[in-house]
Amino acid sequence: MKPQNRRSFLKTVTRGSAGLAVLPNLMSATSLFGASTPGKRIQVAQIGCGRMGRGDMSDVMAHPLGRLVAVCDLDSNRLTAGRKLAVEHYQKQGESGVDVQTYHDYREVLARKDVDAVVITVPDHWHALLAVEAALAGKHIYVQKPVTYDVAGAIALRTAVEAKGIILQTGSQQRSENPWGSFRAASEAVRNGRIGTLHTIKIGVGLDNPSGHRPAPQPVPATFDFERWLGPAPQQPYMELRVHPQDSLSGRPGWITTEDFGLGMITNWGAHHIDIAQWAMGQELGGPSAIEARAGFMKDDAWTVHRDYHVEMQYPNNVRVILDNEFETGLRFEGSEGWVFCTRGSAKVTASDPNAPADANRALRASDEKILSPLGGNATRWMPSKQHHLNWLESIAANRQPIAPIQQSARSLQACYAAWLGMKLKRKLVWNAALERFDGDAAANALLGRKARKPEYDVQAVLKRAGLVKG
Repeated sequence: MKPQNRRSFLKTVTRGSAGLAVLPNLMSATSLFGASTPGKRIQVAQIGCGRMGRGDMSDVMAHPLGRLVAVCDLDSNRLTAGRKLAVEHYQKQGESGVDVQTYHDYREVLARKDVDAVVITVPDHWHALLAVEAALAGKHIYVQKPVTYDVAGAIALRTAVEAKGIILQTGSQQRSENPWGSFRAASEAVRNGRIGTLHTIKIGVGLDNPSGHRPAPQPVPATFDFERWLGPAPQQPYMELRVHPQDSLSGRPGWITTEDFGLGMITNWGAHHIDIAQWAMGQELGGPSAIEARAGFMKDDAWTVHRDYHVEMQYPNNVRVILDNEFETGLRFEGSEGWVFCTRGSAKVTASDPNAPADANRALRASDEKILSPLGGNATRWMPSKQHHLNWLESIAANRQPIAPIQQSARSLQACYAAWLGMKLKRKLVWNAALERFDGDAAANALLGRKARKPEYDVQAVLKRAGLVKG
């Protein structure tokens, strides 16, 4: 796709109502930009080889369209384990002499001309800078959710992706059919008026518990580049509880529950569920107008994020979105003619994930079974997407938008981040979705981005050097 074609299309989309159905994931796979399939497999590099990274690697390698050729990590133990996972995968397919290169510095990965795409599975505070540099290097991107740490980062990433014509897929896998088709079914039912006029969405995103340990600095392991790992985040001593386990590849990392690196469940699982809520109500390119939130925060603990929470957001068409730690994990859409509920089912991704119903069959339920009956031929339907990573690879091959593009994931992040700011500021906030900032609130707007610890980690400076922003 030529960059100008993409920019023209996006300009046309964003001029109209955010609720219009002229959005990438509402169209067929080839209806946007045609197809220009590369003559070779898509060469992919994995950046970040921890718990989620290993899952992303396996999902990419499962599809013949993609070929994993490199892995990168700042922890040499994880780097070695990541290469081993890739090599053994291809060896089991009968290959010998498998070539998977290892890298400490992601910039060396981006400099490789033969790498077509990168999967970015690093802590949230690194998403924006790394993904922007990948886009500027001409690499297609799969980046985990939340798409960035803050609002300024999301806008910067969208700017780079659109300027370079990059195919970016956000790891909002609840949009794809497997393994959680319940979210597609429920959101399509809502979008097509099956519950009448939508008025309320109740969302549960689980609850983080304190670590039970006071902050205690530790020596940095010889196998880990903690200084580089900190990147744009504030300077601080190393604590294993705030980074990732040294003795495990599967344990949930502590950075998720440390505000300098991730904002807790409101952006961690909130990015998943708010994304589905906005999808269902036609606000993929919109957002809330008002936010009121309260929360308790961890104190005198290694972890620092919120615990209990209650958030209320007002959306267009008089829809109220409520998040509360007492709600069952998932989304309950309530309308004038009934309700529908969706969640992931009984399986947990990790032991610390939110509670799920014991009965997997209760992952999708409604006040009336007719709400979930098959949709007619003229109904609004989401883009086909059997599996999230495959959708990304196929989108690269077809040169078209994937099912979870940056234009929409940036908006999901904005809603989650606004909820977090409401928790911190303890007052009502008025969000202007058109301008992507708060109305008449200089103090809140000053917190939409965070100053980088060092100039080398300043994503805005990277955009300026690329000629994409003025100043």
